[in-house]
Amino acid sequence: MNRRHFMAGTLGAGVLLAGVGAWLRPGDRGLPYSPYFAELNRELKAHGPMQPVMLIDLDRLDHNIDVVMQSVQRGGKHLRLVEKSLPSPGLLAYIAQRAGTRRLMSFHQPFLNHDAEVFADADILLGKPLPIRAAELFYQQLKGPFDPRRQLQWLLDTPERLQQYLGLAQGLGTRMRINIELDVGLHRGGVADHAVLGQMLALISAHPQHLEFAGFMGYDPFVDMGVPGILGSPQSLFDQVMALYNGFVDFTRQQYPALWHAGLTLNTAGSPSYRRHEQESLSSEVSVGTALLKPSHYDLASLEQHVPAAFIATPVLKSTGPVRIPALDDKSRLFSWWDRNQRQTFFIYGGHWLADFESPAGLQSNELFGRSSNQEMVNGSRAVGLQVDDQVFLRPQQSEAVLLQFGDLLALRGGRIVERWPVY
Repeated sequence: MNRRHFMAGTLGAGVLLAGVGAWLRPGDRGLPYSPYFAELNRELKAHGPMQPVMLIDLDRLDHNIDVVMQSVQRGGKHLRLVEKSLPSPGLLAYIAQRAGTRRLMSFHQPFLNHDAEVFADADILLGKPLPIRAAELFYQQLKGPFDPRRQLQWLLDTPERLQQYLGLAQGLGTRMRINIELDVGLHRGGVADHAVLGQMLALISAHPQHLEFAGFMGYDPFVDMGVPGILGSPQSLFDQVMALYNGFVDFTRQQYPALWHAGLTLNTAGSPSYRRHEQESLSSEVSVGTALLKPSHYDLASLEQHVPAAFIATPVLKSTGPVRIPALDDKSRLFSWWDRNQRQTFFIYGGHWLADFESPAGLQSNELFGRSSNQEMVNGSRAVGLQVDDQVFLRPQQSEAVLLQFGDLLALRGGRIVERWPVY
């Protein structure tokens, strides 16, 4: 249906419903700021840049870090920070210091080179297999004392890709540490059977001067991401994950005992599922990133102890009263009569982010008017109480892409801006 037909249909439906009775009209969903966001609004109006910004609440972040570390310590494991979900060197450094870890997981060659330079003492595991050209570029662009032979693990998923990396290692005259990606139920690639694993381990064994077996990575976020119950409970899915992981480990120990040693990296988990790994003693570390900021898509039962720690803030540029739709002009009054949550119209600085309105409560985008990344129309009731230059707060749905859209992150302590952290 095109927009013209949609608008006509909306008007026709409104006229029909108007005769049914006012008791069917949408209720007032609006509320003014909570005390928390009222304080942030005052701080940003006084000291903020008055443009869209990403806020990181350090008090809330500290809470989430501590929740993660308590779990990691109960499970007797190490923590590996997922860099793509925390894409700011300052943010990563802050979390790493509080958590006491130097382990990173990187997913993008330019970020990997930046990590190697800024975190020269880091232990880095790739989080996905990179094309061989990307690996070649990493070595060409490497600066500083970071030593890939000791500090970097390339994640590989097939014998064919491993053969490519062997060729690169031979050409460079270096040795590469190889971590093998396992399919433990996510089915997004990775080694899924012992025969393929055997091919990769045999190739590593045959070239000890250029390849070193470094361990396994088995990613299992689906366990706690809302798989329909008919397909299995989270616990039963987790048990299947660990049965598969154990099978790959047992095969390696039995068939390639010379490759097995206590210092291997047996990586697992992900933000949704990291706490389940307190139950098992096989893995050596868990990977966590997004859970530390808890965007809205991570409102999961497994993360109920975490609190949201990242918010978008953007100023109101214009307040224009009841909603008015182009070409409808005064006929637009039907919308604000029918829906009291369209009695106030605001145009914000920017918009159309992967985010949900957070405060004041009751705000909504106007899909009929259309979304905008420049000045998005936002509607609400009179109860929201917004004025020009007030801030609208949104909660990002994810972290890895959204955090990169606003320039420097603003870190807050006690509701006050205390740090500005560039992003990657």
